[in-house]
Amino acid sequence: MSESPSSRQPAGWRYWQRWGAALAVVALAILAAGALPVRHGEAAVVTRLGAPQRVVTRPGLAWILPAPIERAQRIDCRLRTTATGKHGVLTKDGLSLVVQAWVAWRVAPDGEVVLRFVRATGGDGDTAANQLRTLLNSALETVTGRFAMSDLVTTDPSAVRSAEYESALMERVASAAEGTLGVEIIQVGIERLLLPEATLTATVIRMSEERRVAAEERSASGRRAAGEILATADKEARIAKASAEQDAAAIEANAKAEAAGIYGTAHAVDPELYVWLRSLDALDAALAGNARLVLTTDSPPFQSLVMPPPQPRARAAP
Repeated sequence: MSESPSSRQPAGWRYWQRWGAALAVVALAILAAGALPVRHGEAAVVTRLGAPQRVVTRPGLAWILPAPIERAQRIDCRLRTTATGKHGVLTKDGLSLVVQAWVAWRVAPDGEVVLRFVRATGGDGDTAANQLRTLLNSALETVTGRFAMSDLVTTDPSAVRSAEYESALMERVASAAEGTLGVEIIQVGIERLLLPEATLTATVIRMSEERRVAAEERSASGRRAAGEILATADKEARIAKASAEQDAAAIEANAKAEAAGIYGTAHAVDPELYVWLRSLDALDAALAGNARLVLTTDSPPFQSLVMPPPQPRARAAP
């Protein structure tokens, strides 16, 4: 019966093999305990016996001493948003306004910034969000006092200063958050602008009054323009009437002159015919209205109604 190779090895050799395998397992366990994988969008703060030593911000595999000598605290560096609740503020003109805002922030992947964030918040994102809400509410109270109600709530889009309002909020929150919390403010925005019931009623009344004043101004302007048009038309009508009366008087004078000439010629040719024609004219003038005359028919000038017209005289031969 043949012996196996392992059975031919001395007992001391097998002893050292076991110890080598045990040491290799221990070394692998130490290496595994000291491996620190850092993902994209996060940073790791390495502490030694509780004191921060370094910050790992590059994604990949880093190495630390096994616990409890060194430990790693992971910090989320991704973009996050935090919104405030409905917060009541006062505008420049003393009116109440309810504002709900939001802020987009992150922890910058920089060693000093990350350490500042850990010292201020303990590395807790919820703590940082609560402190950011406090800073944003304080900024809302301060910045809103620089703007009038008509700058934020109006029916004219060109008069709204919301972009300037958000920019002022971001500037104030960013300066406070970077210095105290160690976070980078990416953007600050207004989610909702609400009016309290009393302010809404006052705003509606003021808008109604403004519309009423505008309507009265337009009505007054229309009445003034109408008066000017009527005055101009009346003036032109009087001028046209006077000119027409002047022309009519001239025409009437010319007609009377021509009639007088005709009557003169008729009287020179046939006096009796002239008298008869003038009698008819007198009758026409006297009986043109509702006058009543009781006269005999042979009374002048009514004899013209019963008497035949006189015969025209024969013209003498030249």
